[in-house]
Amino acid sequence: MSSSRPTRSTRTNSNNPSNEASLPTNIEASTESVLNNDLPTISTTNTTGNVNNSIPPITRASASTRSTPKTLPKNKSGAGLCSSAKRIQKELAEISLDPPCNCSAGPKGDNLYEWVSTITGPSESPYAGGIFFLDIHFPQDYPFKPPKVIFRTRIYHCNVNSQGQICLDVLKDNWSPALTISKVLLSICSLMTDPNPHDPLVGSIAQQLLNNREEHDNTAREWTNRYAC
Repeated sequence: MSSSRPTRSTRTNSNNPSNEASLPTNIEASTESVLNNDLPTISTTNTTGNVNNSIPPITRASASTRSTPKTLPKNKSGAGLCSSAKRIQKELAEISLDPPCNCSAGPKGDNLYEWVSTITGPSESPYAGGIFFLDIHFPQDYPFKPPKVIFRTRIYHCNVNSQGQICLDVLKDNWSPALTISKVLLSICSLMTDPNPHDPLVGSIAQQLLNNREEHDNTAREWTNRYAC
């Protein structure tokens, strides 16, 4: 028991900063002195720990910093919605004052992003005399993405399927923010006059158009009289 007590006191003294000057001659002692050099850092931490009064402001600042990313997307999305609404309102004013030939369009009720349109069948097409209704849906990021336009009235056309979906380049890959809904409706009118059998949605109608145009036009007139008049 008596022999172990000096060992304990020696260990205690080796941890005492006052004995650091005699230890560097020993490798292990120098290692301990290096470790002891880190002790002020620990004490400094304790010192800064004493300044606990500064922690609550830091916590509040970090909380406000965390809340900033949550509000930014809302502001950005809100700005995007406002921008698209302004663009749609502008196009609504233009199409009301100067509508495209044989076309009309406007919102359904109070929803600015949902429109209904009518197209009168072009006189030089088998759809002459018919009135065709279409639904128009504007995306939230319009005009950077195209509107979705669907025929509500059934039409016998190789570029319009039974669900009313339209195969038209300006509604897909050739869309540009410079285009407007008025130009889209004019493109649809042009498609009614000149179908594109080389990029069809209904292959059988496209083949009939290529092989027997007269039969195709007669069937298109029958559908127009049945569904669009």
